[in-house]
Amino acid sequence: MDAKLTLSIDRNIARKAKIYAKSKGKSLSFLVENYLMLVTGNSSVDESDFTPRVKSLLGSVSVPDDFDHRKEIADYLTKKYL
Repeated sequence: MDAKLTLSIDRNIARKAKIYAKSKGKSLSFLVENYLMLVTGNSSVDESDFTPRVKSLLGSVSVPDDFDHRKEIADYLTKKYL
């Protein structure tokens, strides 16, 4: 069952997002829903949406199951800027 959602975002961002969605042949609702699935860990990303270059990279890197990408990014940025 779909839920209606009201969001308040910057007008310019909304305009650009609508243009982007249209250029990809997708609705803005579809893009927002997929983003929310990604950040909540409920991703069902369709590989047919990937570009050929991204598809060629799939599986090329393996990381341990306990790999924490957020910690790695934080460590890198700390080292870079401090």
